[in-house]
Amino acid sequence: MSITTLNPYTEEIITTYDEFSSEKVNDIIIAAHNAFLLWKLKSVTERTELIKRLSDLLIEKQDVLAEIMTTEMGKPISISKGEVLKCADLCKFYVEHGAEYIKTEHIKTNLPNSRIVYEPLGVILSIMPWNFPFWQVFRFAVPTLIAGNTALLKHSPNTTGCSLAIEKLFEDAGFPKGIFTSLIIDVDKVPAIIESPFVKGVTLTGSNRAGKAVASKAGEMMKKTVLELGGSDPYIILEDADLDLAARTCVISRMLNSGQTCISAKRLIVVEKVAEEFEKKLVGEMLKIKFGDPMDIKAEYGPMARMDLKENISRQFEQSIKMGAECIFKGEIPERKGYFSPAAILKNVKPGMPAYDEELFGAVVTLFVVKNEDEAIRMANDTIYGLGAGVFTKDVEHGLDIASNRINAGSCVVNTLVTSTPGLPFGGINQSGYGRELSSYGMREFVNIKTVYSK
Repeated sequence: MSITTLNPYTEEIITTYDEFSSEKVNDIIIAAHNAFLLWKLKSVTERTELIKRLSDLLIEKQDVLAEIMTTEMGKPISISKGEVLKCADLCKFYVEHGAEYIKTEHIKTNLPNSRIVYEPLGVILSIMPWNFPFWQVFRFAVPTLIAGNTALLKHSPNTTGCSLAIEKLFEDAGFPKGIFTSLIIDVDKVPAIIESPFVKGVTLTGSNRAGKAVASKAGEMMKKTVLELGGSDPYIILEDADLDLAARTCVISRMLNSGQTCISAKRLIVVEKVAEEFEKKLVGEMLKIKFGDPMDIKAEYGPMARMDLKENISRQFEQSIKMGAECIFKGEIPERKGYFSPAAILKNVKPGMPAYDEELFGAVVTLFVVKNEDEAIRMANDTIYGLGAGVFTKDVEHGLDIASNRINAGSCVVNTLVTSTPGLPFGGINQSGYGRELSSYGMREFVNIKTVYSK
């Protein structure tokens, strides 16, 4: 069996890779376990020294790594470089804070010498997506390795080159063999990996279908999982909002990665008093969008990563139109090869339509007009997901109250867009998954939080 990667801008073959056999995968798992037995004995200082070197390599090789990323999944080269540098910053963050997150805690109880010890579990399998092919991996791998675990990466097939480039980075940084290994496999080999007695946990970022399958198998084997799944993020625009800021921010969020991000502004919910004005500003911001060659440093938006993704967002759009949704804006795309998909705005979207019930993983945004704040909040919470959300209002304290207490999501922001940053936990609720990445919370997902005391 083989895996072939395609350039989404030219539709040409990049490389074909031989898939690993089951025997080779098993050997890699055993090697990762043996490496863990030595790695866990190293001090946190020794581990973070290698992470520091990894950060330096990311900065040094940013141009080469960004080109691999853009060639495989179509992200504009300037954004690819930004992603690589964000990974470098994450490394620096955990070099500075990682040791304190897993430091033994001495606490006063009625039992002498009471303490909490953070102990690594072993080999952790990560199943990562193509849309942020470096950031998604690093935000899992760096804290997990500092904690003393070893990591296996099953990346999306269309970003196999990124997967191997990441493995080479860890090797060049001086990590011992077996600490971080890429698996060139398709999804059919994943269940057997989860069943391996040497694999102690699984983290997945991806679709709900994939998350349920992985969670089911891991649950059967009594293994810890962290899932970051889909999202249909609502952004509420209240009548006192800065409408220019709201329109600009929502379009930036929606169009990031050509709409291929779980935490983009997908559902815009605006109070009717300012709906007409906001709609005009929203269309105006959409008109500024210009697709281009993702290798052009000036390009803002590139193609979608795969043909099937382009076809799916087209299906959702067309079916919703047939069911009564109104298209108030549809942009133009380049007349050339490439998996380009037009930006669009839909109104009059109702339950039962794909644009209402499903996650739109592409450059289509839905606009809802509601009578007041309470109705806006009810609509924001009317979703099976719960990843991110936003509120726009000039009354920041009121916005923070809504974000903190009235919207159901893993992250909720005021007057800005949802993103992920090393110092804050990231993850969702409901069908958006469970568990957290980043910060101390993410670092402690794959450790044994061990209670120790004496008599």
